[in-house]
Amino acid sequence: NCTLIKDLKPGMNALSLTVIALEIGRPNTVKDNQEVRTVKIADKSGMVNLSLWNEPGKVLQPGDIVRITRAYTGMFKTCLTVFTAKFGDFFKIGEFTMTFSETPNMSEPNPELA
Repeated sequence: NCTLIKDLKPGMNALSLTVIALEIGRPNTVKDNQEVRTVKIADKSGMVNLSLWNEPGKVLQPGDIVRITRAYTGMFKTCLTVFTAKFGDFFKIGEFTMTFSETPNMSEPNPELA
């Protein structure tokens, strides 16, 4: 039972999402040589930013359909963001053939949520 992107709010956890990767940002290298990327992900209900660390971010391609488990939501610079959990699953289940919507963009800056 997957959560739809349009239903996401800050502070949710133990989420399961099935999403398509639309756009993968450039990596930012942070402390301990860790790489983090912002990925635009979508499902049929809307789009949101995903903060993706290290290896999964290196191999993910636009158009990949991914199942994420144990994800959680939070705010990053006033934008609702999905984060992957250390012990959650993140695996590719297909590519290109998924209906998605780019609206609403749940990661539009929203100071009211911050």
